[in-house]
Amino acid sequence: MTQLSISNLSKTYSNGVKALDQISLDIPRGMFGLLGPNGAGKSTLMRTIATLQEADEGRIRLGDLDLLKEKEEVRKILGYLPQEFGLYPKISAEVLLNHLAVLKGLTKKKERQELVGQLLHKTNLYDDRKKNLGGFSGGMKQRFGIAQALLTNPQLLIVDEPTAGLDPVERNRFYKLLCELGAHCIIILSTHIVQDVKELCSKMAIIRQGKVLVQGSPLDLMEEVQGKVYKKQISVDELEDHKQEFEVIADRLLMGQPIIHIYSEHPPGNGFIPLQVELEEVYFSHVFGKVGK
Repeated sequence: MTQLSISNLSKTYSNGVKALDQISLDIPRGMFGLLGPNGAGKSTLMRTIATLQEADEGRIRLGDLDLLKEKEEVRKILGYLPQEFGLYPKISAEVLLNHLAVLKGLTKKKERQELVGQLLHKTNLYDDRKKNLGGFSGGMKQRFGIAQALLTNPQLLIVDEPTAGLDPVERNRFYKLLCELGAHCIIILSTHIVQDVKELCSKMAIIRQGKVLVQGSPLDLMEEVQGKVYKKQISVDELEDHKQEFEVIADRLLMGQPIIHIYSEHPPGNGFIPLQVELEEVYFSHVFGKVGK
């Protein structure tokens, strides 16, 4: 399968906010994680790829297909699960999915019913197909969202903040479903939850203020930061002094006392101990530190 190529994509809103600033990414088949804090430009990028808004400049291509110019063709091979989507609460999952299939041009009744049944099985909703959507849990609604996104057997699937608010059981069920789908298409997972990317994605990028800070495999990015992150427990009144002296990328409380994580190219001494780096430290180093700047 051809990769998705994004080149020099930019978008500035009428209020002057530059949501995308020369974004360039190459996204292969499988799960690709897009990490960034709220307001980083993730949703703007997802909506632009999904043909829901215009870019000011740049290009997006999937093989020979120009996603910015051939919108109708793109929508035939695209599945999209936005961060927020509405459902009719008094309609059953089976009825609404069948209705959405008709709207997507699946007019042959037998084929449509077979596809709806398959998707309800795939998303583990078949036993609840007669239940009104208003009675679905958050995780069930998200799985229904994936079912409707798969109606056209997409080559490109976009999911925006899909696990926010899900309990651990529903999140794991959703993880499993996305991994199965990633074997056959390109999936872009936009999230601010580092754990989602760590558990699902073989490739990723971190963006902030509309710019790509870093991209690569999670393992490679962790290796680059390994040996450069240190931690130390301090008193509350020491926190500001340490922020002035060191590159503090994270601070949290343990039994009421701050623990700080710092990024340093060299051992800082002063009571700091090396930290075994996880993807969270990579994220903090790039988003809140000076890595690559």
